[in-house]
Amino acid sequence: MIEFEDLLLEAYNDLVRQAKDEGKYALGYTCYFMPEVLLNLPGCFSVRLRAPRSASPDMATYYMSGRTCMYGRALMERALEGGFNFLDAQLATETCTVTCRFQEHMQMMPGLINNPNFFCEFTDVPFKKNDNSILHYKDQLQAHVLDVLHEKLGVDTSDEAIRKAIEEQNEINRVIREIGEFRKLDNPTITGFEFALCQLVAIACPHYLILPKLKETLEDLKTRKPDPKPGYRIKVVVAGSENDDPYFIQLIEECGARVVADRYCYGSIPGREEIVIKEGETALEAVARHYLTTSQCTRFMEQHIMRQRKETLAGIVKEYKADGIIIEQMKFCEYWSYERMIDTFVLRRDYGIPVCSIEKEYTNGATGQLRTRFQAFIESVELKKLQSEQAERGVG
Repeated sequence: MIEFEDLLLEAYNDLVRQAKDEGKYALGYTCYFMPEVLLNLPGCFSVRLRAPRSASPDMATYYMSGRTCMYGRALMERALEGGFNFLDAQLATETCTVTCRFQEHMQMMPGLINNPNFFCEFTDVPFKKNDNSILHYKDQLQAHVLDVLHEKLGVDTSDEAIRKAIEEQNEINRVIREIGEFRKLDNPTITGFEFALCQLVAIACPHYLILPKLKETLEDLKTRKPDPKPGYRIKVVVAGSENDDPYFIQLIEECGARVVADRYCYGSIPGREEIVIKEGETALEAVARHYLTTSQCTRFMEQHIMRQRKETLAGIVKEYKADGIIIEQMKFCEYWSYERMIDTFVLRRDYGIPVCSIEKEYTNGATGQLRTRFQAFIESVELKKLQSEQAERGVG
């Protein structure tokens, strides 16, 4: 875990350097809608962009204004600092407005990425999950990912190559899922912070280099014994917008809540399901169907899809035996500002789930305020559990 923590201190970490030294192309992306599997075709590796240890994004704010999500500004600041010069390409998606603006700067500002062969390509993503949307999404991935990688980098984008990439993606997905299963134990043998490290290195490092280390971690967990006395007071699910900071999870757990599920951008739910190629499908058709239909993104605003997301969250709370849910929203995040408010109301009213609803920045600048909120939430959940137990026993 210490090694994983070190790898997450920089976007251009030791494993990324090793893969680059071996002549492989580094392909950046920011969103689940850019299929990770397609960026790990022969000779390439995916890097989901992060800006660890960010300070105030003063230069980026000049370009993007202070009323935009700090995640996008932090990425822009890191690019201006030269932190993404290792990238050979950015495979962008027209999804989140602020990250789209950051990627437009990558595309249009000469010298922002100090790599003469760097390019940025945009893929349009539908707002619905029907058959026509899947077909459109598939065509977009063909034109703006596969064709471009083949033409500009000489990458093998054949159906056979994609099928092989799917097999490798499914292997890393399986390992992450198995590690995550230990969170379901009555007394989990892995902390939410530790799992966050595993999930983040899997998307921030070359798969072929990080997979052996994740397998080793899985084997170690199989023999790890739980603490005789649980080191937490309640279990919680964390849901919400972009969160690639494992120390945010650590902060929650320091307050006394064990994080047992991660339903947020950069988390594993969804993201680590098996990609299945159905009979009669091409590999690309399977990828397009999988990523569009499994997504729980708040861009999908049809009423039945919005209701389904609430049901899914409630199901995750039940599946992972959680006592409550923390819903976080990045400040100025357009999609999650609506979703957080609706989730907070519906999950309490319709499912009886205790909810802690917070707005946060990309960096943990207000740790004192967050700590107070989390501690108060944990105490309120404990009190409700105690009152429920007393009612069951007919006490008081």
